[in-house]
Amino acid sequence: MAVDYVLEDLMGKLGEFGKYQFLQFFLQVLSALTAGLHMLSLVTVAAVPDHRCFIEGLDNSSLSTGPWNSSDILAAIPLKPSGELDSCHMYDPAAPGANSTIACTSYVYDTTYYKTSRTIDWNFVCDRRWMGAIVQTVFMLGVFTGAVTLGGLADKVGRKTVFCWSALFQLIIGVGVAFIPEYFSFMAARYLLGIVGSAGAYICGFVLTMELVGPSKRTVCGITFQAVFAGGIMLVAGWGALIHDRQWLQVVYGLHGCLFLGHWWWLDESPRWLWMQGRAAEAVDIVAKGLRINGSGIPVDKEYYVQKAKQQAAAEEKSSAGLSDLFRTPNLRMKTLNVCLCWFANSLVYYGLSLSAGKLYGNPYLILFILGLVEFPSYITIVFVLDRLGRRSITSTLMLGGGLCCIVAAYIAQGSTTSTAVVMAGKLLIAGSFAVIYNYSAELFPTVVRNSAMGLGSMCARLSGALTPLITLLDSFDPKIPAVLFGVVALVSGFWVMFLPETMNQPMPESIEDGENFGKGDTWFSQCAGRKQRQDSVYPEDPEQMVPLKTIESK
Repeated sequence: MAVDYVLEDLMGKLGEFGKYQFLQFFLQVLSALTAGLHMLSLVTVAAVPDHRCFIEGLDNSSLSTGPWNSSDILAAIPLKPSGELDSCHMYDPAAPGANSTIACTSYVYDTTYYKTSRTIDWNFVCDRRWMGAIVQTVFMLGVFTGAVTLGGLADKVGRKTVFCWSALFQLIIGVGVAFIPEYFSFMAARYLLGIVGSAGAYICGFVLTMELVGPSKRTVCGITFQAVFAGGIMLVAGWGALIHDRQWLQVVYGLHGCLFLGHWWWLDESPRWLWMQGRAAEAVDIVAKGLRINGSGIPVDKEYYVQKAKQQAAAEEKSSAGLSDLFRTPNLRMKTLNVCLCWFANSLVYYGLSLSAGKLYGNPYLILFILGLVEFPSYITIVFVLDRLGRRSITSTLMLGGGLCCIVAAYIAQGSTTSTAVVMAGKLLIAGSFAVIYNYSAELFPTVVRNSAMGLGSMCARLSGALTPLITLLDSFDPKIPAVLFGVVALVSGFWVMFLPETMNQPMPESIEDGENFGKGDTWFSQCAGRKQRQDSVYPEDPEQMVPLKTIESK
């Protein structure tokens, strides 16, 4: 059937957003806070301070708090064309007066903002700069792995199960990684933290919310997830400014996993998922619990719903849907590829701008805090306009705007007020589109593969997130390359989003057949031309007139 009206009737009894949904949403949205925190924790834990060569006879240690522009230092270290000290070279002391330079063998770090960091411990600068970038890349690959494996696993064993186990390991690894003294072991731990810290709990928490609240509240709840994620980024900056020892700083970051210790008892499984798994009795029990907490007094006939579920199961061919079903039919396949590129582009620009916090002039903690704070105006605006203007137009417009900001910023002098303002504007725009794509994806794909689809999208986002630190290394050839590349990808994806169907005020598809037929012929261009969306008997208005959809052939 196109729409499971029995299930919709059951979920409709809960209402759009009552006390029960609020309590569950509060438990679910905490996963966004720790996801944002772990995602950018290396910006402080492995911060790259200003540095220069260690000069024998002038420097006593690798840490410096004094001025770097003394005549002795200027005589020992050349200047860049910008007028700054060369970070990686010094004049050859064996050839005084010849102005020949050699690479640094040891370094002095400016401790104005950072007293300790992994970069200082392991000298991840100059010709070893790539080793620091690899650590962030490995973390993103962990998130990538988690999106691939845990998204599909949650569709099979349950959202709550994957959420709770991910949260437990997030606490253990998040604290333990602070005490690892060896580089490769540190990378392995960061990889595992990426799997459970910013994939398992976060994706499952988001899907649990989308499957519990009513259609009119999905926008607010989905955007709140992104706002709380930005709050996690602000926490990174706040704790970093207060705690200057990188080991204790990481411990504090990891201890945020304690927020999930009660979830195994307090968090409920998704009634929609239970229903689709043939566990209707459990789904009805959870809805009945929600009705009691909401105080609605609406009775639930458990026997009726269980019997209806059994009748549906007997009437329908039982099939196991998985990730491959997203590519099995033509319309669903094109939507999947389009959304994957959208996730990829949003993540590329979002983390490209976020990780650039240390390159902007000023207090790095304040800049990182503002980069998180600047997202909130975007989220607040989206809450008010998303259900009026639609998902497609907003996503496309914000991506095109964010892409243009990246390209413009590349051609403005770094460190200027204008450059910083353009970067902040780009972050505001791309944060908005990144927030909408979560809601958009959840509404585009059917229930039976929704978690897998969200996992696939997140996988593409983390793939680009893994590439972002490596792409930023291209500034060694030309400082403009990374920003221009980010902008071009965003522009291409923003244009292609115009071909996706609009999901505003549409029921969420349940089966693979629903997903294939949903939105056929509905594009931004057809809407502008005055054409109406095709309604290939996907969502009939009268439930009594429903007929089974024909089997869709694979192509």
